[in-house]
Amino acid sequence: MKKIDLLTPIGIFIGLTAVFAAIYTNASGAGSLTDFIQIASILIVLGGMFGAISINFSFADIKLLPKVIKETFQTKDQNLQELINTFVDLSAKARREGLLALEAGLEDVDDPFIEKGVLLAVDGIEPDIIKDIMMAEVLAMEERHRKGRIILEKAGEYAPAWGMIGTLVGLVLMLQNLNDPSTLGPNMAVALLTTLYGTLLANLVFIPMANKLALSTEEEVFVKQIVVEGVIGVQSGQNPKILEEKLSAFLPNHVKDSNGEETEEKDMNE
Repeated sequence: MKKIDLLTPIGIFIGLTAVFAAIYTNASGAGSLTDFIQIASILIVLGGMFGAISINFSFADIKLLPKVIKETFQTKDQNLQELINTFVDLSAKARREGLLALEAGLEDVDDPFIEKGVLLAVDGIEPDIIKDIMMAEVLAMEERHRKGRIILEKAGEYAPAWGMIGTLVGLVLMLQNLNDPSTLGPNMAVALLTTLYGTLLANLVFIPMANKLALSTEEEVFVKQIVVEGVIGVQSGQNPKILEEKLSAFLPNHVKDSNGEETEEKDMNE
């Protein structure tokens, strides 16, 4: 089940706060935060970036952008130990009542990937074929995630580039009006603020979001690999204890250590 991931908005807030605090503390009464708001610079960076993205991707890909950004503000709560326990229970039930008995208990499973794997096992499909079918779905999921993530990666590339283009625009305007000192300040502001906006968007928003999605995909693939091994173990009639030991190899060391401590405490209490 997905829940709100507060680290993304908190990270963006911390980054912006650091920039605003630096501006405020160094203003020394000679300026203000409003001096760093330049509409022309914003138009150059955002307009140019979205224009480049529109050329680079299809309309169907761009429509996915809001959903992709939303994913960076969510996290999936996945308890690996509970997942392993699920397959241990399925294995015990399959050895006790047969594979066909597993279909009746699938209403308690809320993961479509697990349900699909168990149904394939119940249908008596060979383990190698089950693994091929399920891993094909994993690869398809990776490709879908990659297509969404690459938009953010490209935005992270284009934003600083358009910041530099805005800088060149501001410098050209400044050089063309050297005889009018009153225009030097505004034109130089356009030149510098477009670089600031582009770099800030790339390094605080787009690139970190893309990296977060990449890590999220890796974690989801890792979990699905556990599911595939669990389904194969259940289908082949492995002993529940052996299957548990096999799947526990996927657990991080700190989880293994905590499980070992709980087992020792349980044995002592008994």
